[in-house]
This record gives sequence, structure tokens and C-alpha cells, in this order.
Amino acid sequence: MAAFVAVMGFAFPAAAKMPVLEPSYAWKLLPPLGLREPATIDTLYTDYSLRFVPQTVSPAYAATGNYCAEGYNLIYFDRKPISDFMFADPIARWVPSEEKMKFYNTRIPMTLLGYSFGGGKENSQDDLSVVFSANANKRLQIGALFDYLYSKGMYANQAAKDFTWGASGSYIGERFEAQAYGYHYALTVQDNGGITDDLYITDPAVVQGGQNSVEAKQIPTNLTAAQNRVTGGEFYLNSRYKVGFYKEEQIDDTTTVRTLVPVTSFIWTIKYREGRRRFKNNNAEQNRSFWDNTYFNPDLTNDQQKFWSLRNTLGISLLEGFNKYAKAGLSAYVTHEIRRYGMDTQAMEPTDTPLEIPLNPSPVTDIRDHEKQNLLWAGAQLTKQQGRILNYDVTAEIGLVGPAAGEIKVDGGITTRIPLLGDTVNISADGKFTNLAAPWFMQHYLSNHFIWNNDFSKTRAFRAGGEITIPWTWTRLSAGVENIQNALYFDSSSLPRQHSGSVQIFSATLRQDLHAGCFHWENRITYQTSSNQDVIPLPQLAVNSNMYVTFRVATLRIQFGLDCDYFTRYKPVTYQPATMQFINTDGPWIGNYPFMNLYVNCRLSKTRFYLMMSHVNQGLTGDNYFSMPHYPMNPRRFQLGFSVDFAN
Repeated sequence: MAAFVAVMGFAFPAAAKMPVLEPSYAWKLLPPLGLREPATIDTLYTDYSLRFVPQTVSPAYAATGNYCAEGYNLIYFDRKPISDFMFADPIARWVPSEEKMKFYNTRIPMTLLGYSFGGGKENSQDDLSVVFSANANKRLQIGALFDYLYSKGMYANQAAKDFTWGASGSYIGERFEAQAYGYHYALTVQDNGGITDDLYITDPAVVQGGQNSVEAKQIPTNLTAAQNRVTGGEFYLNSRYKVGFYKEEQIDDTTTVRTLVPVTSFIWTIKYREGRRRFKNNNAEQNRSFWDNTYFNPDLTNDQQKFWSLRNTLGISLLEGFNKYAKAGLSAYVTHEIRRYGMDTQAMEPTDTPLEIPLNPSPVTDIRDHEKQNLLWAGAQLTKQQGRILNYDVTAEIGLVGPAAGEIKVDGGITTRIPLLGDTVNISADGKFTNLAAPWFMQHYLSNHFIWNNDFSKTRAFRAGGEITIPWTWTRLSAGVENIQNALYFDSSSLPRQHSGSVQIFSATLRQDLHAGCFHWENRITYQTSSNQDVIPLPQLAVNSNMYVTFRVATLRIQFGLDCDYFTRYKPVTYQPATMQFINTDGPWIGNYPFMNLYVNCRLSKTRFYLMMSHVNQGLTGDNYFSMPHYPMNPRRFQLGFSVDFAN
């Protein structure tokens, strides 16, 4: 019997020794009180290859091209809001986070190894992952992770690498529970600013004197010496102590078991986050020509932004289910947070300026380059997780002190299960209202090419939606609407703006799978509209279609298929390396191109492996393969990889 572990979105099969006394299980923690939620343990070898292609992060994904580099989700309801440390947002796919962390009780110690690679000497891509997990006993678990990503990129001057390491542990006792993790990452990206002319992709003969083909690495790029380095980490500890009464149960004539029935729990959660970002460009000519403004040094850019946060949450919870009348859990909590922001530009006085270009005057006279904040919130939570027919949760929070004063967050959801035709139909609804202050770096910014000092109002948003799942037809349909006031975005000049009116978003997604014997056809179709494409531009239609067959050759399991991502033309965003943000543009609309991957995924005993030709349709379905202006999708590439588990 095989047990499996999944970490940070990557799954590895874990060997099991017979006999297995209890099944393995996993869970994750939900903010703000660390409520435990069951999590799936990935046991599938199917679609294993697709996680190593940057374009398949989402059916509609604006990417700078390289694996481990910046990207922007064009599916609005899958997109996260701008965070306190906004420089980590474009690389969120490649680094850990609270919502990705899972805890595992695997019963059997194991060391897991995964390796994926592709390309040649000039454009190689490597991903090495090692995971360790072990239980000292049925209550105590420890784990560790290591991940190294390195990709030279298919185009020039876009190499990227990321080194992540971390550890975790949990103790689930009768009265006391504790779960903790810590991780650190260091990601470096060479940003090329896009190719100099899109005709190198769409019509290379025009820019090459009649030559119809061009090597991707030979296409000139706007920047050759620009680099972003983002480092960060997080430490998280959730602990709770339960009080209650003991219940005795007679097992037989001589055996009585006493079980604690928890009534109330006292919760303490501490979370420390930090981030540091540095942007360098030491090409003097490009430093002057690529950006409209230069404020400190025309020859050199060396900017830095820093952030750290320490958050403590204290709560008390009346637990669900301690008697037949306790149909829900009720909690109250208070959260205090300290945040520290800082930034500087370490551009020295120019010593050699062959081009006499004067520096631009600063648009801000009183520049705030650092700030320390104290924030306080109070909140309550009502949850019902143990119902077989109806479950729900509601969390409400209000800001009391500091920049959080006046902030409001209310969100909730309800799920019901309806027995029908021998199976169960799941119906859920959710809603959210927020009134949140703008992130500090959207308000204040100091660098060699961009300076701003804003006084943005709070952004208010209301979202409501629902979903229905019909298992016997393999159908899942979801829809939602959001109204957002004072929306924040970056305009075509790469400056943050706030829209004074309202923008309405509607989105509906149909997931429809078809199965007939060994044949499978899985589809996800998303329709979305934005009432203001100048503020929130969106492709109207995005499709992921995955067609494959599964079969066995002796004990070898095989999945052979073709995956396709497609989105309609949209008013595009593009990427600004100096701020690491995606900006709205007035350029020609982008899209209407299918990106296809031909793959074979296999599993043999404790090993999974894949072979894949990504972007297999290059040159067969047109040449306009862009997700953003000047950033073409990766050309055709052969990739392969494997994962092996070693039981200790």
C-alpha cells in the first residue's frame, strides 16, 4: 500500500512498508486561528509533467517567459490582491506561502527526491526537490524541504534561479496542539525587458533581411544587465490548549476508555514575515534609454526595498460538537501586528557620463523612505465543519489602531450535500466584503527611475458567488460577481493609480470532464467580463482542454495526452522590471493563440517519470504566441523528469 506526500504543489510518491497500521493523512491551517482543515494527499501520476511549464500555471497567464520568473494570472477570481510586500507577488507561484503549507502524518519515515530537466546547454531548465517527513510517534511529526530551481531561459538575458529550504513540525496531543513551520527563499531573475521587436517572432524575414527563421537566444532584448533579487521567509507557530471533560466508554467487561471531550480552546498564533528586494542595472546606456525618468544616477541603478512583520493573535474558541446542542464553533480573537518598511537607492554619483543627460527633478519633495506601524484588529468566527448535510463558516474582522483603523473584512461560505440518484450533489455559496487600506509601497516609493507619494483611499469590494458539483456527470459549475470601488492599478506610465469609481467583474467557470473507458477529456472554460478594461483588463474567454488515454503495460501505468491553454484577445498588461509590477498598456490586443503540450506520464512502482514536448504546436497554429507585448511564450522544448521515494 503506498502513501503519498505533496509539498508546495509538487507531489511525490512515498513508499510504505507493510503492514500500515493507520492511513496517512494531511491537513492545512486556516487563518486567523489556525483551524485545521483536511487536505488531499496527491496520489496521482497523471498531469505530472504540466507543472514544469510556466505557461500552464493558469489557462490565461501573462508570463515573462521563463520558468521560475515573474507572471500574472489573467483569471480575475484566481488572482490575489496586492500584498504588503508586493515584489513577491509576481513570483508567488515559485515560493512557499501559508496557504501552500501542509502538515502530514505519514507514519513511516521517508526521503523523497524529484528532478525535472529540459533544454540544451544554452537554455537548460532544472528543478531539484527533496522532502523529508517522519513521525517520532503518533502525535509528533517533523519535516524538511529543499527546492532548487534554475533555468537559463529560452530567450537571451532571462536566466532565473530560486533556492528554498524549510522545516516543519506538529504535535497533536489530547489537550495541547502545536503546528509550526519556517522557510526561506532567495530568487534571482535576470530581466530582459522583452524583445526589441515583436517581428522577430511574427515575421522574422522583415527584420532579418529575408531570413525566415531565427534562434530564440539570438533575438535582441531591451535590457542585458538588469537583475531582480527577492529574498524572504516566514516563521509560523500555532498553538492551542483545550479544556473540557472526560467521557467514559465501556469497551468490554474489563476495559473502560476515558476520552477528553474538548469544550473550549485557548489559541496563540505568532507569524513573522520578512522580505528584501534589490534591483540592479549597470548598463549605462540602457539605464538612460529604457526608462523615461532617472532621478539619481544616469549610469547605475541599485535600488532596495525591505519589509518585515510580526503578528500575534490571541483567541478563545467554544468548540463545535462537545454536546448535541453545540452545532457550531464560536471564536473571538484579537490580532496585533508590527510592520517595518524601508527603501533606498544606493546609486553613487556618476564618475563617467559619456552622454550628457541631466537628471530629472524629483516629483516629490518630502520622500518618506521608511516607516514603522502598529496595527490592531478584533474579530470573531463562527464555524460548522462536522455536519454531513450542511457546513458553514463566517469570519468578521475590524481594524482598531494604526493604518488598520476602519478596515473591515467579512467573509463566509456555506456548503450543502444533497443525496440524489445514488450519489451526492454538492452546492456551495460564498461572499466577501472588504474595506482595506492601500499597501504601503503603493503609497510611497523611492528609486532611481520611479518616485511617488500617494494618499490613496481605502479600497472597498463586495464579492458573491456559488458552485454546484454533479459527480455522475463530472460537472462543476461556478459563478461570481464582484463590485470594487477605488481599485488600485498601474497605468501605462508604470505609476500606481486609483480609480475613483466602481468596476464590476462577472465570472463563470464550467469544469466538464468526459470519460469513456481509457479515454479522458477534461475541460475548464472560464467566461469573465470587466466593466472597465482600462482599469481591470481581462480576456473574455479562457479555456484549458486536456485530452488523454490511460493504460497499463504490465505494471507500468501510462498517461498519454495533449494539453491546450487558450484565451481570447485582451487589452494587455506588460511587465515593468524596475518595480516588478504588471502595468496596463494601450498597445495592440494580445491573445487568440493555443499553447499545446504533448506528454507521456508514467508510474512504475515507487517512481514517476514523464516525457514532454512543450509548445508542440509552434509554427503550426500561427506565429503570434505572446501573452504580453514583447514577451513571447517559450518556443518548442523537450523536457523530462522523475520522482523517486526512499523509505527509511
